[in-house]
Amino acid sequence: MNASEFRRRGREMVEYVAGYLEAIERRQVYPSVEPGYLRPLLPSCAPQEPDTFEEIMEDVEKIIMPGVTHWNSPYFFAYFPTGNSFPSILADMLCGAIGCIGFSWAASPACTELEMVMMDWLGKMLQLPDAFLVERGGEGGGVIQGSASESTLISLLAARTKATWRLQAASPGLTKAAIQEKLVAYCSDQAHCSVERASLVGGVRLKTIPSDDKFAMRAAALQKALEEDKAAGLIPFFVVVTLGTTSCCSFDRLSEVGPLCDKEGLWLHVDAAYAGSAFICPEFRHLLDGVEFVDSFNFNPHKWLLVNFDCSAMWVKNRTDLTGAFKLDPVYLKHRHQASGFITDYRHWQLPLGRRFRSLKLWFVFRMYGVTGLQAYIRKGSNELNEALLEKINATKKIHLVPCHLRDQFVLRFAICSSVVNSSHVQLAWEHIRGLATDLLRAGPEPKAALAEIKS
Repeated sequence: MNASEFRRRGREMVEYVAGYLEAIERRQVYPSVEPGYLRPLLPSCAPQEPDTFEEIMEDVEKIIMPGVTHWNSPYFFAYFPTGNSFPSILADMLCGAIGCIGFSWAASPACTELEMVMMDWLGKMLQLPDAFLVERGGEGGGVIQGSASESTLISLLAARTKATWRLQAASPGLTKAAIQEKLVAYCSDQAHCSVERASLVGGVRLKTIPSDDKFAMRAAALQKALEEDKAAGLIPFFVVVTLGTTSCCSFDRLSEVGPLCDKEGLWLHVDAAYAGSAFICPEFRHLLDGVEFVDSFNFNPHKWLLVNFDCSAMWVKNRTDLTGAFKLDPVYLKHRHQASGFITDYRHWQLPLGRRFRSLKLWFVFRMYGVTGLQAYIRKGSNELNEALLEKINATKKIHLVPCHLRDQFVLRFAICSSVVNSSHVQLAWEHIRGLATDLLRAGPEPKAALAEIKS
């Protein structure tokens, strides 16, 4: 394929992708295939002679799409949201075309420096303390990882190294093995299984803390576990606070746990993989109170911030704690600028050596949506939308609702009133409400215009 054909096929692919996303709701959200369905549909060997692009695209529809779970379908309610947008897709195309492997500043200066700036931009959107922002002279900084699981593992390994060095400095006769067998990490019983996996890879014990009736980890329960383990001769060193658990989106009490970890000298990591995107909205920022006590913080823009996978944002309060655990400098990776205090070689911040130009996705999305556009996407259920939905519900006259105000929130009340109502009536009402809400959201991003249209 030469440049001329690439231009032609590229336009065709953009049309295909746009058409796929525009009509995705007409596709069956979960495929009707069984394990092993694909192999009989493909040749047993790669073709000796090239196939045409048309043949490949025909097979995409005939062979690939029947086995695809459509994560961007409006009928997909499993796992977690998958961030996606046209600006992010375009940025990923450019990333693939540039093709740099940004393990160091010298390997591609723009790849490194744009990431530093974008992580500061995003950190400011979250109102992170200055310690996490390079621009404001902080000792920490941000890095894009592949997933929240990687971030938890990297934080645990950095915490393990820091604890080991501290203990060996105090007692030079202690070996790493003797220390490691006594190290204990902690998380809520609602934490993601990736925390357990990190402890397995890191070779340390993990103790789960019973959550309260709101499914949140509290400081008192953690304190009890710490005292028990210290009395048994164990060494607490690492705590994971989950903000938005997988099962029910509960929030551990960071404002309680943070000061406790600070007092006990424990590395505190925050896993806000899904819910962290909401913190760009001022009305949700209080859920991040206590972040000043955190050593590392992570959330996934690729889940709820219109950035497609993979793009997991991680910050550390002290970057030398992180790089000290992973830094190796073979001569073939050195460059004359690496001694500069400004320069970050991101290979020291992660497990892999190579890394893609992922900050382009953040740059494109931030610029083409703006902070207000991203906040509107997170909110989506605004008072105006709820008012418009109520107008639409009552205008159709199939069911009847009245609203209320809960402080500043316009809320639709659904009361079971009749003595003859049963579950089928509730189900039909819910399907009706959901259908009208879907129509309203499809009508466009302007609730005022939608409301005016309904009233007219």
